[in-house]
Amino acid sequence: MHRQNNNRGRKCRMNPDEKEDRECAPPQAESSPAGGSDREHDETQAENPEASRMKRAAAKHLIERYYHQLTEGCGDGGCSNVGCASSPGFLRTDNNAAAVRSLELYKAGAPLCDPHPSKKGTTSAHVESSALAAAAAAAGGGGGGAEACGNSRVNHRDGGHFVREDFKDVSFLTEDKVYEILALCAAKDDYSPLIRVIGRVFSSAEGLVASFRRTTPPTKEELKSLQGKDEDKDEDEKEVEDQMEEDPPASSSLSHVAGGEGGGGGPTGADEQPWADEVSVDAEAVRRVYARLLSNERVEAAFLNALVYLSPNVECDLTYHNVYSRDPHYLNLFVIVMENSNLHSPEYLEIALPQFCKAMSKLPLAALAKLARLWSRQGAASLRRMLETFQQLITYKVISHEFGGRNLVNDDEAVVGATRCLKILYYADVLGGEVDTGHNEEPDDEPVPESSELTLHELLGEERRNKKGPRVDPLETELGVRASDCRRPLVPFEEFVNEPLNEVLEMDKDYTFFKVETENKFSFMTCPFILNAVTKNLGLYYDNRIRMYSERRITVLYSLVQGQQLNPYLRLKVRRDHIIDDALVRLEMIAMENPADLKKQLYVEFEGEQGVDEGGVSKEFFQLVVEEIFNVDIGMFTYDETTKLFWFNPSSLENEGQYTLIGIVLGLAIYNNCILDVHFPMVVYRKLMGKKGTLRDLADSNPVLFQSLTELLSYEGSVEEDMMITFQISQTDLFGNPLMHDLRENGDQIPVTNDNRKEFVAQYADYVLNRTVEKQFKAFRRGFHMVTNESPLKYLFRPEEIELLICGSRNLDFLALEETTEYDGGYNRDSRIIKEFWETLHSFGDDQKRLFLQFTTGTDRAPVGGLGKLKMIIAKNGPDTERLPTSHTCFNVLLLPEYGTVEKLRERLLKAITYAKGFGML
Repeated sequence: MHRQNNNRGRKCRMNPDEKEDRECAPPQAESSPAGGSDREHDETQAENPEASRMKRAAAKHLIERYYHQLTEGCGDGGCSNVGCASSPGFLRTDNNAAAVRSLELYKAGAPLCDPHPSKKGTTSAHVESSALAAAAAAAGGGGGGAEACGNSRVNHRDGGHFVREDFKDVSFLTEDKVYEILALCAAKDDYSPLIRVIGRVFSSAEGLVASFRRTTPPTKEELKSLQGKDEDKDEDEKEVEDQMEEDPPASSSLSHVAGGEGGGGGPTGADEQPWADEVSVDAEAVRRVYARLLSNERVEAAFLNALVYLSPNVECDLTYHNVYSRDPHYLNLFVIVMENSNLHSPEYLEIALPQFCKAMSKLPLAALAKLARLWSRQGAASLRRMLETFQQLITYKVISHEFGGRNLVNDDEAVVGATRCLKILYYADVLGGEVDTGHNEEPDDEPVPESSELTLHELLGEERRNKKGPRVDPLETELGVRASDCRRPLVPFEEFVNEPLNEVLEMDKDYTFFKVETENKFSFMTCPFILNAVTKNLGLYYDNRIRMYSERRITVLYSLVQGQQLNPYLRLKVRRDHIIDDALVRLEMIAMENPADLKKQLYVEFEGEQGVDEGGVSKEFFQLVVEEIFNVDIGMFTYDETTKLFWFNPSSLENEGQYTLIGIVLGLAIYNNCILDVHFPMVVYRKLMGKKGTLRDLADSNPVLFQSLTELLSYEGSVEEDMMITFQISQTDLFGNPLMHDLRENGDQIPVTNDNRKEFVAQYADYVLNRTVEKQFKAFRRGFHMVTNESPLKYLFRPEEIELLICGSRNLDFLALEETTEYDGGYNRDSRIIKEFWETLHSFGDDQKRLFLQFTTGTDRAPVGGLGKLKMIIAKNGPDTERLPTSHTCFNVLLLPEYGTVEKLRERLLKAITYAKGFGML
């Protein structure tokens, strides 16, 4: 249920609240102006110390009310009170100035507005808190007890200890207050007062925001500056300030003047973060309170009911009232609620948690970033607990509903809200891990050439949507960090993937929502961390195909306009014996004349062969090109026998254009959904995503050098005396000749010592991974981006997923392939020949299995997701015969004759896969 804004017709009163003044102030004060100090008043004070204490409490209460009026306002947008923050002409100041101004208004008896109906309880709570503090201080000094202001009843027993019996006026909580109420309830075995307080506070946004605040008292310098602004205060006002200095209220907003946002104070934690990243709630205190209360079943239900009532009001506040911009402390309530360790229980999953997730997703961008920074410092255990809570909600909603084409999971508010909340945790996971925001690759000197042709949108008079490249997540920009910056997150990225969601997601429709970018439809592609590699690859496939079709339509339009026949495909006609020369020369011409043609669908034709390219011919083309390019004899790449990986040859005689063409081939493979048998270290994919190589990247690319450098860093003796190395290193050229290189100017004269060894190691790694291959890699990256520059590749995939996308899965699970294979032409799973076929295939060695994959699909690698995603078809190709099995690699179809014996089946199949090369009509 949403709260109604009843402030529109309310007017300011010209005098303070009479009822509260009569309850809190002694009768003598009524005849004197607020803050007055005439002789009769002083005499009354001297005769009645209790009245003096009560008057100080009342004065403190009024000052706090003025402070709230100056900082928060009354809520009436048309308020005429010039001393109210809700007044249209009011000029906002920082918290220090507001504190000074509140004292001035108190002294002058300035008008006070009616507080917002939802805030009246908060004001009375401040009265009670202040008055009780003064009374407690007097009691500690030997004085007798007295009744406090307001309606609370206080009993005096046990030598001056006060036990409250009625807590109706408690509108916010502190840790001590909770324990006080809990002790009283436990003594009487009646928890109804505690349940009522929890229900009232935890169902009120204002109550939660004011609860469990960290205490940061004003410094002496700040108090002196406040006194200097008003030197002619009377004695009562000075006593109020002295009392605040000696006993600052734990939950008073004035106690945050020094330490609040914009107050100039520093953080209290050890992490030395700026106040902009801090939240004023004491999370540790909240955890302790939950630990005490959630163990009591009678109290636990109160949190659930309160959250059900709270969430719609919070959503309304954030959607329509812009409450966070007026009160940054509004984030406190989200921190407090998320510390509840029972949020994943079934009672919350049905109603309470979905509503709360929906409300949290309404937070503005700055608030989401602030929450991400806060949660990033709470550790892996806390982050994983919240992650599991949101994941459990998504899974529960997915398995309890039937989603399909007509009932999309994108329309489920609970799933969408929880996914948006997961994004906050995802970036908190990145921020809290080992982050390297530096070591970024410099942008290309030459921009990637854009298409000289008009797109379909431009022909229709519309602007091109992705002219500046793929989108970037706004929260990523706000935080200034990317997933590729994180070396090791707090929680593994794989834990953010929700498999049940991936199974029910209609990716074609989700991709449409992603491209249209409407506010009414949510796309899970905007939260790629929750999608597995198979689902994201499908989204990339749709994007590539749509771009191909768009280029094809543009070509047809130009053909009609210009009257000449243009090729709607990227057609490559190559000779099998001269595949590199033919392919790379043709691609070089296309890249120079019109790079937009690279976005067309690839169509490969081998000269003298009859194969029609529906995908299978392209697969073989890419495999043959890769085999030639990575031939060590060509000298473009070096091969490490230990790691079985290739690396750019810094001494290569080939020009940069050749590496650009190799980058184009790699991009075309992704663009045309072909898997390549390439073996690069992970640093290549990180560099493609814009990150430079560092020492950690040597672990897989050059493990021997990595081991040597790490031992150098951990060496306990004298590096200079024992190792006698300098900032000059030795490399070998293409012919094996040694080359010396100085990591610093005159490096041979600079010894490596214990003090500068970190610099030596960093520069050594930078030299090996970046500087020596800078020209080659920049050309390679430029060619890659010529094909993928407008693709959502960077947005969707992390570096390790890029490798999986290009190279496929290395795990060949033929049992999974057997489970997903379909049959046609009279065969079925129970056919004799089919059973014998699988028995034969499972008996093959790894090399023979790869040959079978090559023969059937055009590549010996498993697709993203493993062989279970291949969907191979085995079709009957006549009765027993001497003919060999054949295949349609474009469609992963194996044509298998019904051989009479298993021995004949094995012999015919081995011959077919061993000598299969080229395309012909059998």
